[in-house]
Amino acid sequence: MRVFLTGASGYIGSAVAEALQAAGHEVIGLARSEEQARQLAERGLRPHRGDLLQPETVAAGARAADAAIHTANTGGANAAAADIAATRAMLRALAGSPKPFLYTSGVWVLGSTGDRIADESSPLQPTPLVAYRAALEQEVLSGKERGPRVIVIRPADVYGRGGGLLRMLTQSARETGAARYVGDGRNRWSFVEVEDLARLYVLALEKAPAGSLFHAAHGPAVRMRELAEAASLGAGAGGKTAAWPLEEARKTLGAFADALALDQQVSGAKAERELGWQPRGRPVLEDLRAGSYAWQGAGA
Repeated sequence: MRVFLTGASGYIGSAVAEALQAAGHEVIGLARSEEQARQLAERGLRPHRGDLLQPETVAAGARAADAAIHTANTGGANAAAADIAATRAMLRALAGSPKPFLYTSGVWVLGSTGDRIADESSPLQPTPLVAYRAALEQEVLSGKERGPRVIVIRPADVYGRGGGLLRMLTQSARETGAARYVGDGRNRWSFVEVEDLARLYVLALEKAPAGSLFHAAHGPAVRMRELAEAASLGAGAGGKTAAWPLEEARKTLGAFADALALDQQVSGAKAERELGWQPRGRPVLEDLRAGSYAWQGAGA
């Protein structure tokens, strides 16, 4: 298939592009600049010039392909509006066709789950930062009535290759001598390794029926204090950590602080059962202590 991919230069999108290529698909990557287009071409992707802030350019990319996968996010104050506009543009472009469209949401729409392990049937209580996604997910899934084979994937916290949110822990340990985390450290995060996540996108593209929703999560949730200690050890800070009270963190990070303080346990069993997904990435604590986040891998 010729797959149009937004976010092909990003953390998740670049791994998805590699997995698609390995599976024999041609990848058309959204490029915001000539330099980005050149970089995509060097990786064997076909660049498509456009921008999430110009929805018509994204729609053109989806229309010209056999499938579309949306992993991009602009960040900043316009992130929600850009995500909504680009998603709607691609849905309109694919209306009346059986082409697959994969939308990337995230487990933050679940809110804090506490001691309950959430699956795809769990109620949504989105943290304010991603409150818009609950309605947008439903808009995407209802698109199956208009033709596209729509699929929503909710990644848990993504790790691996030294990237994702965990990079903040290792950076703070290197810069200040202690890995700083928001809250009291008792909250839990669920995880998915970035290459495992990328393989799930390929499986969903090839096998998932219209209207499917999958959590991308693997392994037990891990408490934030444990994550910070492992990141500190890997960064050469001797396991030292520092708590950042939520109220103080909000003054700097705003709604992002509340997202970082979520206490979540999420199951990815549905994807394993229905798609044959078999995660095999290095466990997150091991990756923090001696893998892609560790001091010796800092330049990778």
